[in-house]
Amino acid sequence: MQPGRPTVNSVPLTVFLYKRRPQAMIRFFFRFLGLLLLAAAFILVIYDGTKSIAANNLYFTSMRSAWELVNAGSLAAVRPLISPYAGGVLWDPGMVVFLAAPAWSVLGFLGVVFMLLGRRKKPLIGYARS
Repeated sequence: MQPGRPTVNSVPLTVFLYKRRPQAMIRFFFRFLGLLLLAAAFILVIYDGTKSIAANNLYFTSMRSAWELVNAGSLAAVRPLISPYAGGVLWDPGMVVFLAAPAWSVLGFLGVVFMLLGRRKKPLIGYARS
């Protein structure tokens, strides 16, 4: 080992940084993405609630209108990619129902799924995990 090089417990720092587990980074990414999706769902709940109170009527932002606000061109490009598969069943009942759902519920569901995927595994008592 060369003198003056940074070490962690007598292991060179570069070896220590590159031998970290990649699962931790993926879990962090899933938790971060889940948190962003939950925050977006909360913002949409507040937006829909404010609009419903102002209009004195129940109002939901559909996933289609939220997607069109973000990028309308990509929504038009997705249909030719999905519709030829499974005899058009993926688009007509599948994607149409998805696009008609309230945006806050879809984003909230996806946020919870990503948060669950990114959670740490509970340690097993008395067993070894391979």
